[in-house]
Amino acid sequence: MGSESKNFFIAALGCPKNIVESELISGAFLAGGDCLCADPDDADIYVINTCAFLPEARAEAAAEIAQAVEWKAAADGRMIAVAGCLMNHAQFPEFKEYFPEVDLWCHINDTANIRELLYGKAKPVTAGECTYLCNESMPRMQLTLPHVAYLKISDGCNNRCAYCAIPGLRGALRSRPLTSVLAEADMLLGNGVKELIIIAQDITAYGHDLNDGTSLASLLRALDEKNGDFVIRLLYTHPAHYTDELIEVLSSSRKVLPYLDMPLQHISERILKEMNRHIDGVSIRKLIKKLRDAIPDLTLRTTFITGLPGETEKEFAELCDFVKEFGFERMGVFSYAPEPGTPAAEMTDQIPQEIADQRAAELMDIQAGIMKRADRKRIGKKMRVLVDAVEDGIAVARGENDAPDIDNVIQFNATKRIKPGDFVEVNIIKAFRGGLWAEKARKTSK
Repeated sequence: MGSESKNFFIAALGCPKNIVESELISGAFLAGGDCLCADPDDADIYVINTCAFLPEARAEAAAEIAQAVEWKAAADGRMIAVAGCLMNHAQFPEFKEYFPEVDLWCHINDTANIRELLYGKAKPVTAGECTYLCNESMPRMQLTLPHVAYLKISDGCNNRCAYCAIPGLRGALRSRPLTSVLAEADMLLGNGVKELIIIAQDITAYGHDLNDGTSLASLLRALDEKNGDFVIRLLYTHPAHYTDELIEVLSSSRKVLPYLDMPLQHISERILKEMNRHIDGVSIRKLIKKLRDAIPDLTLRTTFITGLPGETEKEFAELCDFVKEFGFERMGVFSYAPEPGTPAAEMTDQIPQEIADQRAAELMDIQAGIMKRADRKRIGKKMRVLVDAVEDGIAVARGENDAPDIDNVIQFNATKRIKPGDFVEVNIIKAFRGGLWAEKARKTSK
C-alpha cells in the first residue's frame, strides 16, 4: 500500500476503556492523513479493536473479523487491521490461523504505531507483557457524543481476581502521571465536554504504582477546582481500595456526581476468598453504609457473578438476601464461565452453565423489582439532566443516576432552544420501562 491517504473504518468493540483506544487508533490514522468513514463500503482499511474479556466478546470479535474478510474479498487493495486484547488471549493463535486474510494483528504495545505498521513504516515490538500507556500528546479522535468523553487514567490491573483474565490481557497496573491526566482533561473540557467519565480497570488503584502520593482522591481534588459547568462520573471502582480520604473528597466535591460503579461480585465470605477479592463481606456491608451516609442520594451500581465453582445453594441464597437488603439502584449480573489461564478455571466443583445462568436470571428478577420501586420514588422530584439527543421534539437525557450506554434515560418534550450538551432542570412525572418521563423546568446551561 502506498503512502497516499486512505479511508478507514473502525469497529470499536468492548467497554468504554476500549473506546478510548479506538479513539487513539483513529487519531493515529487521521494524523497520518487518512480519513475516517462511517460505512466500511467507502473504506480502504477495516480496523477492528477487539475485546477478549468474556466468551461473548471473543465471539463478537470473530463475527466482526469474518465480516471484514467478506468486505476485503469484495474489492482489490483492501486491508484489515485487528488490535486490542485479543492478541494476548490464549485463543489468539486459533484466530490467527482461522483468519489468514488479516493483514495486521496489532499487539497492545503497538497501538500508537498501528498505522505505521500497516503501511510497512515500522516494526512491531516484541509481544508479551503489556507496557503501552496512552498520554495527552497522542492524537485522539473522539468517537462519543461531543459533550461526553472518557478519561482513561491507568491501564492493567494488580488485583488478580481468580476469575478474571484482565491481568493476562492488559498487564500489570500502569498509572498515568497526574500532570498527563490533567492536561488531557483540560483539552477535553476545552473542546466542550460536559460529562467527564473517569475510567480504568480499577480507578481506585490509580497511583498505587507511582509512589509519589498520586491517588484518585488527589486527581478528583484537582479536577474539582477547574472552572466551567461540567460533571465528573466515576466508573469501575474496587471496594477494597476505598479510603476515608477518598470518601471525604467524594462527599465534598462540587462536580463529582453521586454515582459510583463498584463491582462487588459476591457477599459470601468463602466465595469472596476464593475469588481473591481482598475484602470480606462484613467490610463490604460497612463500606456501603459509610458511602450512603456520606453521599446524599448516592446511586450505587454494582455487578455480581453467579455460579463460581463450588457456589452452593445456601451461598447463592445469601447473595439474593444481600441484594434485597441493600437495594442497589443499578445492578448487573454475569453467570460465571471459566477463562483459560485463570485460577478459577482450574477449580474443582465447576457449576453447570445452565445453573449459573439460572441463578443470574433469578438475581436479575429480584433487581428488576428493586429498580422499578426506585424509579417510582423519583416521581415528583426535580433533577438536573444532560441532554444527549433531540429527535422530533423529544429530548433524550441522563441524570446523575445514569451512565451513557449502560443505564436508563430521561425523556421530555423539548423546545427549539434545547440542544444536545445542554444541562436542563426537569420535573419527573412518570416512570416507564427503561427510564423516566419528565417535564422541562428550565435550561441551566448551554
